[in-house]
Amino acid sequence: MLGFQSTNVRRFQQKADVVTPDTIYWDRLAVPELLKEHSTIDYVDFSPSDPDNFVLTCSVRVQIYNLVTKLVVKNLSRFQKTAYGASFRQDGRLLAAGDEEGHVKLFDTTSRNILRLFKGHTAPVHRTFFTADKLQLASFADDKSVRLWDVANEKVVQTYADAHTDYIRAGAMHPQASHMFVSGGYDGKINMYDTRIANAITGTLDHGSPVESMLFLPNGSIFITAGGTQVRVWDMISGCRLLTTMSQHHKTVTCLRLGSDGKRLLSGGLDRHVKIYDVSTYKTVHTLTYPNAVVSLGVAAKDQAVVVGMVDGLVSIKRMIVDSKPSHLKNIKSTQRSKQRRKVEPPNTTTPVDHVASKVKRKLGLKVFDPHLRKFNYKLALDSVLIPLYIDEQPEMIVALITELLHRHGMHRAITNRPEQTMITFIDFLCARIGEVRFMRPLLNAATAVMDVFDTKVFAYSKQMLAALERLSETMQAEIRLTSELLQLKGTLEMIIGAALDNNESATEVSYMEAKPARMEPSKAAENYVVLVE
Repeated sequence: MLGFQSTNVRRFQQKADVVTPDTIYWDRLAVPELLKEHSTIDYVDFSPSDPDNFVLTCSVRVQIYNLVTKLVVKNLSRFQKTAYGASFRQDGRLLAAGDEEGHVKLFDTTSRNILRLFKGHTAPVHRTFFTADKLQLASFADDKSVRLWDVANEKVVQTYADAHTDYIRAGAMHPQASHMFVSGGYDGKINMYDTRIANAITGTLDHGSPVESMLFLPNGSIFITAGGTQVRVWDMISGCRLLTTMSQHHKTVTCLRLGSDGKRLLSGGLDRHVKIYDVSTYKTVHTLTYPNAVVSLGVAAKDQAVVVGMVDGLVSIKRMIVDSKPSHLKNIKSTQRSKQRRKVEPPNTTTPVDHVASKVKRKLGLKVFDPHLRKFNYKLALDSVLIPLYIDEQPEMIVALITELLHRHGMHRAITNRPEQTMITFIDFLCARIGEVRFMRPLLNAATAVMDVFDTKVFAYSKQMLAALERLSETMQAEIRLTSELLQLKGTLEMIIGAALDNNESATEVSYMEAKPARMEPSKAAENYVVLVE
């Protein structure tokens, strides 16, 4: 009796850890290395073929830097006025950029020559992107129009005039379907295009603020838009339904990028922050802070580097200090869990001492029902917790007592030959809390004990008691039906996911050798283009 221990009350809701696996992963980014340009960094893009090279668009120059040496590898200075939005083609062989004159220029990344010169826009072209088949190029301009160009013959394929009522500063191409793309304008509207049909604009959405940046997720079914202080997620499969809105920035969001093989979304804003979101939950998992307003952002393959361009021409390059991969997030999570389980052992010292002070173990206070449990008086223990304070505000105390009674096989003794009002109160508590996942197992066992005790004596009680027992029976049946439906749903989802994985494996098994494209020669317009120096 002298060694009686207090009943353990389980903590069902614990405070989240401050240090998360994403924090550990992204803290591997080293101290930033800085470059200084003359004006605002309009756009940053990494080469798909050579991950160590990235292109910066700044003023009248488009420069390709090496990530390791931080030196300019190639300087594409064939611009009369300000250049905008230089981006690589999917194979890294070509690079397209718009300019303030309304031209779109296509460069060979190996020879730095202008291969094509697309003329047609009457205002600056801020963004240019290649289609998924790499055969066409889309341009988004301030003349409120979107043009689709054929790369091979240097001709416009389609012009979508007055697609918006204000400047068009954002666009994104579907990663799989070459006939689909979206555009965003300063009128706050988002247009969706399908080049296979006569009326190419298939739908219009309202972002609510001038759209600054857009991108598709790798599967192509979801696209994300940024404008104002909000980042919005749209589902194309369900009729372009708005999935969620993220408002983590307190100033304008200027750029979006994907990281960790499409599992993380990065957004930069004028508030000097880059927010990192988990694409599965769209919750913020980490934040990077910079010395000035962020206007452009680039992420290298496998998260090997994060390059940020700022409004004052400063370029921040953060590289991973270790050979990290997106899959390392799983290893970090497992390592963190093992560290939490590992107990910290006291240091083993052999230094002679006069006296060893033993640690005084703090004695935990007894719960309100512990004195009754100590005397094996289970009925009084149950009565001590069936009060409004514990029923409404601290149900964990009642659940802890029920768990202890079930462990001692004393639940039947505690509820046998009890006053009706006490049993009705207990049954009402079971009906109210049995649906909570954290309490479900012990309360279901307690409800089963109640039904067993009163199975043969129901006719000896009043109508109120019979009604309480009927409520308890209906509640248990409802939980059983819900569990059965969830198990059926789980089985259906497992079948669908398994079939999808099998299809992906069979699709990836097919291998073929892509023919090497012929080298593209400069067109006459590109050869005759001359940059005048004032």
